Amino acid sequence: MTSALNSHDSAEAAAVVAGTEGKTPRSLVVGPRSVINRLPKYAAGKPPAAVQGLESFKLSSNENPLPPLPAVLDAIAAETAVNRYPDPVASSLRARLADFLGVPAEDIVTGGGSLGALNQLLAAFAGQQDDGVQDEVVYAWRSFEAYPISVGLAGAKSVQAPVTEDGRHDLEAMAAAVTDRTRVVLLCTPNNPTGPVLGTAETERFIESLPSDVVVVIDEAYQEFVRDAEAVDGLALYTRYPNVVVLRTFSKAHGLAGLRVGYSISRPEITEHLRVAAVPFAVSSVAERAAIASLDHYAEVVERVQSLVDERDRVMKGLRDLGWSVPDAQGNFVWLNLGEATPEFAAQAAARALSVRAFGTEGVRVSIGEEEANSRFLELCRSFTKAPIGS
Repeated sequence: MTSALNSHDSAEAAAVVAGTEGKTPRSLVVGPRSVINRLPKYAAGKPPAAVQGLESFKLSSNENPLPPLPAVLDAIAAETAVNRYPDPVASSLRARLADFLGVPAEDIVTGGGSLGALNQLLAAFAGQQDDGVQDEVVYAWRSFEAYPISVGLAGAKSVQAPVTEDGRHDLEAMAAAVTDRTRVVLLCTPNNPTGPVLGTAETERFIESLPSDVVVVIDEAYQEFVRDAEAVDGLALYTRYPNVVVLRTFSKAHGLAGLRVGYSISRPEITEHLRVAAVPFAVSSVAERAAIASLDHYAEVVERVQSLVDERDRVMKGLRDLGWSVPDAQGNFVWLNLGEATPEFAAQAAARALSVRAFGTEGVRVSIGEEEANSRFLELCRSFTKAPIGS
């Protein structure tokens, strides 16, 4: 009681000092920029529901279900100087990446995950011009759900080209959507959430069809999982085309999603502007040390990734054995084009202690998880009577 009285007395005293005693509090009138209310809300993958007698599995966020390598955990534990700001340009990591990838260190700009690197790029190259005209950013849809949010926050206009029935980029439609206001084109390969990759030849033809002042972003967040021999290699293209930017991350294959470390690779004509737009200290010293340790033990990363690829292939075979039509999966996830049956499938998954990523009434993306989780997912598919559209 005494504590409550003291609290009340303190509030009264503060009101007297502020000159607000006896006055009606003002209502909040501060509002966001108008674009905020027009943007979609990013929906992160939900955790699984607890179901008695079942171990729960999260298959909704494209996370690596395996923990970081022991050497990486040791490196994280050894970083104690967190009272100091990190190197603002992550020099040690960039030097290690340069050696690992065979590119100049000055061509690498780090960011808070590949999304952070993308936001830096949009801040530098796409927004609203001095005359009030919006730049345009062209990308496939459905693709990474953060794209329209990032583009809108940058002040630019999204131009979406629908993916094909099998979940691929329609490059002809994307090329046709480019205008004199287009500043950036985003290519997500493998495409999240549908799964297919872009081929080398088709991507080269697409780039060559665009004006040379349009920045082409090749988003390769899942590059380590790709096994298609014809898949485009962003690094090879950036050396040939000065307007190409490659995005990569340590979140997926390396299992460092919680540390937020990614990067872009581009020619000096682009990186000079990216460094101006880069968020200072975006990559922490802990994240930098962890990423370097993971690169130093990359052979072990490859083994872990291959184990997930093997599971992905097992899941894909299981789905096709059911007669289900599913797009080619080259990331660490599969896509079920379930249409109106999407909410029902997600609910049945939740009843089995599995969380999946449902996109309205479009479809469901299911991340490749632990072996038991993948088997339980396949069991659900065997009992689900509404096959994906096109099956």
